[in-house]
Amino acid sequence: MLLSLAFAGYGQDIFDAKIMPADALTDQYVSVLRGKKIGLIINQTSTIGDSSLLEVLLSRGLHVSKIFVPEHGFRGSEDAGAKVDNAVDSATGIPVISLYGSHKKPRPGDLADVDELVYDLQDVGARFYTYISTLEYAMEACAENHVAFMVLDRPNPNGFYVDGPVLEPAYKSFVGMQQVPVVYGMTVGEYAQMLKGEGWFAHATDLDLKVVKCAHYDHSKKYKLPVPPSPNLRDMAAIYAYPSLCLFEGTVVSVGRGTNGPFLQYGCPEFEGKFQYRFTPLSGAGAKSPPYESKVCYGEKVGATAEDVLTKLNNQMDLEWLIKAYNAYPDKEKFFNGFFTKLSGTQKLEDQVRSGASAAEIQRSWQPGIDSFKIIRRKYLLYRDFEK
Repeated sequence: MLLSLAFAGYGQDIFDAKIMPADALTDQYVSVLRGKKIGLIINQTSTIGDSSLLEVLLSRGLHVSKIFVPEHGFRGSEDAGAKVDNAVDSATGIPVISLYGSHKKPRPGDLADVDELVYDLQDVGARFYTYISTLEYAMEACAENHVAFMVLDRPNPNGFYVDGPVLEPAYKSFVGMQQVPVVYGMTVGEYAQMLKGEGWFAHATDLDLKVVKCAHYDHSKKYKLPVPPSPNLRDMAAIYAYPSLCLFEGTVVSVGRGTNGPFLQYGCPEFEGKFQYRFTPLSGAGAKSPPYESKVCYGEKVGATAEDVLTKLNNQMDLEWLIKAYNAYPDKEKFFNGFFTKLSGTQKLEDQVRSGASAAEIQRSWQPGIDSFKIIRRKYLLYRDFEK
């Protein structure tokens, strides 16, 4: 049933569906879309059982006029940062517009034949995972062009804790758009409500936003994703480790791209003699020309299973891996690169690691920012929180 709720001080339409919203595709929101020209922000994760959201909507006789795709492309197979071109879907003839590279925000012409834009991407709950940046740009474009916006919500696999430094405005980029911690503990639907409710994009009050809720989900639950969200997050162990290990992308250290265990290990050739574990990156699908291609890297495997990683993390980011790697690297002036401050959202973390601060000390320094964020976050939660 369509519910009209006064939520967080503004009008909000909330629908209820099963834990994967599209699995319970009903006339509740199909009827809202019927007769409209629909745009879809989708990729390989936008599934309804064994079918894609696109296939199901078309089978219901709905008119999909445009497909928009985020980083990694329509099939989710492109490398991180790889250019994704506009195209035409060969199966349906529908135009496919890339929202990555120089064209991150839908343009007025892109939305000219769209009445409602539907967002259905599986996120992983880390600030630097760019699907929420695509979400924000799309919401802003819809507000500016008077296009309705619908989010088909999905569980956040890292939605059971909040941790990390809060982004400082000076370090805003596509891998960090808003002043939230690295791990923000919200579903995409909740995050969309926060973007609108806090007025964090232009003309936010003008946006007609609807959220299709998950049922039977809460923030204390662990959820196994049915489809890998991107080519280097292949299983739940990597998804759990990702918020911590992705910081290495701003250093000289490899996270195992080009191996059978990306985001489950870290290392580099300069660690020879300091670590026994080794891996050799090779070029392949989803990792063309990876760092240290064909070179032996020495380092550490962070866990063999999802349970291993969850036990190690204990509901927080792990900084011991970063500190251990920094201490082992021989030329410390070259350890960090300019991307690190964009990923961390602050200069402070690099300075703290260089100064020899412990992981516990660094994480305590994050707490005031986290506490302030949690006050904002709480206003927009749609599901029972992990905190009482």
